[in-house]
Amino acid sequence: MNRRSLTRFAWLSIAAAIITIALKASAYYLTRSVGLLSDALESVVNLVGALMALSMLIIAARPPDDDHALGHDKAEYFSSILEGALILFAAGVIGVMAARRLMHPRALEQIGLGLVVSTAAALVNLGVGIVLLRAGKQYQSITLEADAHHLLTDVWTSAGVLIGVGTVALTGWQRLDPIVAIIVAGNIIATGVRLVRRSISGLMDAALPGEDLRTLHAALARHADGGVQFHAIRTHQAGARRFVSLHVLVPGDWTVQRGHDLLEHIEADIRGALPGATVFTHLESLDDPASWDDVELDRSRAARPGTEPRVD
Repeated sequence: MNRRSLTRFAWLSIAAAIITIALKASAYYLTRSVGLLSDALESVVNLVGALMALSMLIIAARPPDDDHALGHDKAEYFSSILEGALILFAAGVIGVMAARRLMHPRALEQIGLGLVVSTAAALVNLGVGIVLLRAGKQYQSITLEADAHHLLTDVWTSAGVLIGVGTVALTGWQRLDPIVAIIVAGNIIATGVRLVRRSISGLMDAALPGEDLRTLHAALARHADGGVQFHAIRTHQAGARRFVSLHVLVPGDWTVQRGHDLLEHIEADIRGALPGATVFTHLESLDDPASWDDVELDRSRAARPGTEPRVD
């Protein structure tokens, strides 16, 4: 699938955010519930996040160029970092407003109609969130997954607010409304922290998750015959693209053609096991001591026995 076509999901998120902002703002206007206001503010964050997601998906879809030989996929992480930061900001605003209302309780108005409007908004977010989550997993897009998790968190937020406002209507305990809003803020903070952590991990070139690494090693194990060994295996992920690099050590008497054929088979198997992976392989001789000098990221500069240190 053309990565640029993923922008249609961002447009869907933008439309959902605009609709829910209108519905939730109306619910707040009707009830004057700080809980419902906090819900509406989170939808504003949804809109900003969706706009950022759209721009980053457009950038991430650009093909590699002279200045970005490995592509632009990491642009997706900037979107999820911003969305996480906005979530944390919204949580802070909600917490302050709820604390003020807790100290100065206020009776709610037109609760029944407000709950109906807010429920409609929650159902919109639920439907769009499920669509985005499926698309994010299918197309390995952290931007769509982040947007989806945000929307689904918004659904749980709305559910909590609706329960709180409904309980206020039944019991008359006005302080329950801001208490629910504070709980909502705590839930939002947890979501924001998770998004930021995951995005920073991607920008720091963290290794592929354990399941992917096990899949990789299983693919390599099929080729570990006749003395073939592997080392300097390094992985990371940039948005939807996985990167795998490794050194393949073969007996020194192999021909170049035989070694090349093996590398072609290994790379094909890795790409089959990890769709979308970009694979770099380096052929080395088992019989050459130099093959063992570059296991680490920075090749050892220590001179091998019987050689003179290199002078540049």
